[in-house]
Amino acid sequence: MPEYLAPGVYVEEVSFRSKSIEGVATSTTGFAGMAQSGPVQYPGGPKTTEPRLVGSLVEYESIYGGLESIHTGPTGSDERLCYMAHAVRAFFENGGQRLYISRVFVPRGVPPAGPFDWGVAHLDIPVSTGFAHWRARWPGAYGNVVVETSVTRSKNIAYQSTAFGAAVTQVTRAKSGAVVEIYDGVTPPVGNAALDITKVAVLQDDGTNPQTFIGQGGAVVPSATAVIQLVELSVAVTVTPERLDVYNELGADPTQKRYIAKILQADNPEDENSVVWLDWDPTSIPADPFLPARLMIALQGSTSTRLAGGHDGLLVMPDDLAGTPADPDNADIKATGLEALGEVEDIAIIALPDGGTYDDVTLCAQAADRLITNAELLKYRFAVVDPPDHMSLSEIRAFRGQFDSKYAALYYPWIEVLDPTQRPSQGAPPPRLTLPPSGFVTGIYARSDVERGVHKAPANEVVNGLTKFEMNINKPRQDVINPEGINALRFFEGRGNRVWGARTISSDPEWKYVNVRRLFIYLEHSIDRGTQWAVFEPNGPQLWANVRQSVEDFLLVAWRDGALLGDKPEQAYFVRCDRTIMTQNDLDNGRMIVLIGVAPVKPAEFVIFRIGQWTADSKI
Repeated sequence: MPEYLAPGVYVEEVSFRSKSIEGVATSTTGFAGMAQSGPVQYPGGPKTTEPRLVGSLVEYESIYGGLESIHTGPTGSDERLCYMAHAVRAFFENGGQRLYISRVFVPRGVPPAGPFDWGVAHLDIPVSTGFAHWRARWPGAYGNVVVETSVTRSKNIAYQSTAFGAAVTQVTRAKSGAVVEIYDGVTPPVGNAALDITKVAVLQDDGTNPQTFIGQGGAVVPSATAVIQLVELSVAVTVTPERLDVYNELGADPTQKRYIAKILQADNPEDENSVVWLDWDPTSIPADPFLPARLMIALQGSTSTRLAGGHDGLLVMPDDLAGTPADPDNADIKATGLEALGEVEDIAIIALPDGGTYDDVTLCAQAADRLITNAELLKYRFAVVDPPDHMSLSEIRAFRGQFDSKYAALYYPWIEVLDPTQRPSQGAPPPRLTLPPSGFVTGIYARSDVERGVHKAPANEVVNGLTKFEMNINKPRQDVINPEGINALRFFEGRGNRVWGARTISSDPEWKYVNVRRLFIYLEHSIDRGTQWAVFEPNGPQLWANVRQSVEDFLLVAWRDGALLGDKPEQAYFVRCDRTIMTQNDLDNGRMIVLIGVAPVKPAEFVIFRIGQWTADSKI
């Protein structure tokens, strides 16, 4: 309490209201799986390998590559669709807004000997007595890019200065470490003409003495009529025919602000989505003040421009998708796969776009099991499970029978789309692909949450971006699979393609519906986060009243939004926090217990109209 030690007026701020509880986001989604490129942990690689948040397909492509197929296996001969990229595309087409990506990569070789066994593309360029290395930042054939280094030349920057006594030739705009060309009596080159090592010098400027120029053979003294041009590097990285990354105004000395190995470094490059980095350590070479010029000449004059050695590794297995947790004793060993998504608290929906794509149904079941287990352990997220493709009703029922979880839902069948990577030939039908439903369904979850709320069942919602479903599910077929918790994707004449099911894969009737489970996740997570202020507060009636009022205010808003059942708040929820539910033992052990009951709104899964004949003179 405040201290009053001297006479005077004391103005104090006090609160007469309860703390507010803010609802958590429910539409943020996480995918784990294979991608063409993007952050993944490997020896000697960048440390920034956490899952990235993307807000559009374009943003995903700038980090993780495009929709093109990937090539796995010991020799890279096994071509497969990049299901992750297609799932991301479907997610955003169906209304998704925020998506975290955890890339999973399995290197060739057991154990992998180094970064090149991890499929990291590279290009070695000799410089003086050592090498500069262009390296892909991430493993994958996507890193086999073309890197072209050119030079740009300024106009004449020489002038005569008498600041240090006799007139000497100095330069403007250039700082210490800059590379310049000095020509006297000869027309200097322009554009990207090859650098002449006999005309190049490195500027040295300590700020207190006249500038000096170090050439190949030592100090160079420009004449009063010399033309001096500032030379800077420009790097163009051709990633795909549609993507060209350009980095301009780069220097070759570590003291420069736009030093090339700083702008294009592994961990924190200027462009966080850059595909390559320059591995160059000038301290490993004997001291040479002319070394910046040697590096610039070597990079511009390199006849090899394409990086090589990048590959997509091996096919990931279910345990790879599950991932490994971070090492608590080594900060450099970070979580992978689903475990990495588990460290992102905002994620509420998770899926494995590669989980249902194995040729072996057993592997698909194992991937689904890993996904469900992750959702159950983390408690505040919900899993969307993919079945294998081309499954009959008997096969999908057998697949569904292997699981029982209130934190997951299964959708069937797969979805056919036009192949976005192919242009149709004239007169031929456009090529098509079949994709797992999780990318579409998670986008619909997010869309429904934003437009209606998490209490609304994500069903009777239109599926966008498809041509048809792999199998036509009619009412008799759905009569078979719906009671078993298999959510059908159906086509309705005049109403389009829709999600026509909202059940979990739980045998517990209390948690039969997806929206009920996700509503409780939302309420529990929001109350958990919004009442952290109560920890270590004095455990007495004042605290109990404040917490009770906070929770009641939060549930009142949920009831008004239509998330809870009842004509009055008293019918929709109750909150108790007093001595009737806490013993003295609880208080002695620092426990405050709050008992909350809510009446969720369940979906009108069966809308029944009972119609019968009646006569005009009958009374009801």
